[in-house]
Formats: sequence, C-alpha cells, structure tokens
Amino acid sequence: MPRAQSARTKVSANAIFNRLLSNGKASMSSNLARYILTLGFSDEDQAHMRELAERNQDGVLSAAEHEELMNFVQAGHLLALLHSKARKTLKQKKVS
Repeated sequence: MPRAQSARTKVSANAIFNRLLSNGKASMSSNLARYILTLGFSDEDQAHMRELAERNQDGVLSAAEHEELMNFVQAGHLLALLHSKARKTLKQKKVS
C-alpha cells in the first residue's frame, strides 16, 4: 500500500468531521451556534458514562461495554468540536 494511502487511513473520524465543518463553503448562523451550545449529554447519560469509566478503570467491562464507552468518548469529542465552532462563530459575529 502506498505511503500516502496508509497515512490517510489513520485519520480519525473526528478529524474528518472537523474538516467537514471547516470546508469554508458556508458559515454557521448565530441562531444555529446558540442552539448547538445548548446540546449536551443528559444527566442519565453522564451517570452511565461515569459508571462505564469506573468499571473500565477496574478492568471489568465487557467488549460491548467498552465499545459503548468509546462511542460516548467519540460523541463527546464531536460535541466539543461543534461547541468550539459555535463559540468561534458567535465571537466572530460579535466582533463584526
């Protein structure tokens, strides 16, 4: 496999999503940015994530539970990217 293709396979879903958000074709509206900043995990999901994380530290997660924990982590990273883009949008629109 050529080196360029090998390097591309190592790009995370989060990095690809960030490039998608930064494609420069359109800007986020202030209303959308404010809405995105309201998004977050429910109290129930946060409690479940804490439980999974604690059980992971104890080394007692099943494979399915570990996959679920990693899915929560990835969703959290994506949410953080969205929040960052939303804050940047609002900051830019305030300065303009």
